[in-house]
Amino acid sequence: MKIPMRTILLTFGLGLLMTISAFGQQPPNGGQDLPSAPSAVVAPKPAPPAPQPQQQAPAQRTAPQLEPLVKQKPAPPAPQPPATTRPATAAAPVPAPAADQADDDNQPLETIRKRVDEVNVIFTVTDKHGHFVKNLTRNDFKVLDDNKPPVSVVGFSSETNLPLRVGLLIDASNSVRDRFRFEQEAAIEFLSSIIRPKSDRAFTIGFDTTAEVTQDFTDNTELLSRGVRMLRPGGGTALYDALYYACRDKLMKAPSPGPVRRAIILLSDGNDNQSRVTREEAIEMAQRAEVIIYSISTNISGVKERGDKVLERLAEATGGRAFFPFKIQDVSNSFSEIQDELRSQYALAYKPADLKFDGRYRSIDIMAETHKNLKVRARKGYYAPTQ
Repeated sequence: MKIPMRTILLTFGLGLLMTISAFGQQPPNGGQDLPSAPSAVVAPKPAPPAPQPQQQAPAQRTAPQLEPLVKQKPAPPAPQPPATTRPATAAAPVPAPAADQADDDNQPLETIRKRVDEVNVIFTVTDKHGHFVKNLTRNDFKVLDDNKPPVSVVGFSSETNLPLRVGLLIDASNSVRDRFRFEQEAAIEFLSSIIRPKSDRAFTIGFDTTAEVTQDFTDNTELLSRGVRMLRPGGGTALYDALYYACRDKLMKAPSPGPVRRAIILLSDGNDNQSRVTREEAIEMAQRAEVIIYSISTNISGVKERGDKVLERLAEATGGRAFFPFKIQDVSNSFSEIQDELRSQYALAYKPADLKFDGRYRSIDIMAETHKNLKVRARKGYYAPTQ
């Protein structure tokens, strides 16, 4: 069959038109050169921020971990400030308040240090029967400082009402367990009778392996009694550590408006087996703090033991006195005698000759020159100040 040329041309033209039409519907390069609709645009991800160095909370300063000589009871734990990640900022300077606006009660106390070339001594005088003699004058005594007469005596008085600063140290070790309760009650009776409100102050310490402050300085006898009753026996005996702490950290640092009489009442058997300081170091600290030690032995065996000799040494070196009750009921009598003695003392102040500020130990000798039968009891010496 022969197809007419016109039909062939028409068919070819229609095919060519369809091809061109289809080609016009495809975007060139697959449509990649044409922008997409705005709603279809994918926003580019922002670059991640540069990592910031993590702020560290300021490190808490801790005290050196040293084994303490004493435990304070009760002692709430010190509050720790919360850690913070906020960067530290410099505080704006605060102008100092005007002098007439300053609150003196809120200002820290200023410590004034000066060299002192006077020596103050508290002493007692007894007759051959042990009775106190209270009516002597300055001319009845001879004083030697480092074996030399002083340059001058600048003060002498019979002191019966000086404010007291008393530390009651009670041995709470296992060695005194069987008589501990009675000793507690005797100590409570002593404190209740000797402490005068608004004048005297006392504190209580119990010691075994370590010392424990059960009541700090107060004139409240109820609080002192509670502090004594809080003690429980048990453990070893760190007698010298307790003495050293009581003299250095309590009596030496106790604020006072004027002259005071510092004393320690020590109730113990004198046997030390746990202290880090020696007996002589404890005595030296008591002498530096001008503390008189009165010791009451808890040994009721009737035989003087090694611990009793320790108690004698502590008392004699500081101008105090050692008591040795024959039975436990006599402890109360010992407390009564200490009370009488604390109210029956003389005070002497003098300027030593040839005093050098070298920290050297210097001896003190006081004698009742006009009454040979009288006995004077005072501390044996002192340490010269340093530059």
